[in-house]
Amino acid sequence: MPSESSTTPKIHIAAAVLMDPKGRTLLVRKRGTQAFMQPGGKIEAHEQPINALVRELEEELSLKIDPASATYLGHFNAPAANEPGYEVLAELFLILTEQAITPAAEIEEVQWIDPAGDGGLVLAPLTRDVILPFYRNSVRAPA
Repeated sequence: MPSESSTTPKIHIAAAVLMDPKGRTLLVRKRGTQAFMQPGGKIEAHEQPINALVRELEEELSLKIDPASATYLGHFNAPAANEPGYEVLAELFLILTEQAITPAAEIEEVQWIDPAGDGGLVLAPLTRDVILPFYRNSVRAPA
């Protein structure tokens, strides 16, 4: 019998652990939602994950990044925050930036948080249960 995960509809995304020089990570909240999550978005059929991330960061945050500056962290999954009954499959990248961040497109709010905590925010399952714990155990903040 197939596992529930194999029959759950999937949303394939590229997402960023976007870090500033102080070691904080940026989380975003989409308009009309409650949960904060990593910036990024859906990977189109013709796109490589890093190209989708570059496109999404520019659309959502007016942030232009060099794809070569991103470090691939791996493939992660969790229940989707805003699409009940769906699972998010995320290709995750670490990006260090000193650029100003401006919410655009569907992004209502951005928050820089210390990744050791939750910033007192409602977090998407992928961020809360997978990405932040992975970061705490694997990734080191810039010196």
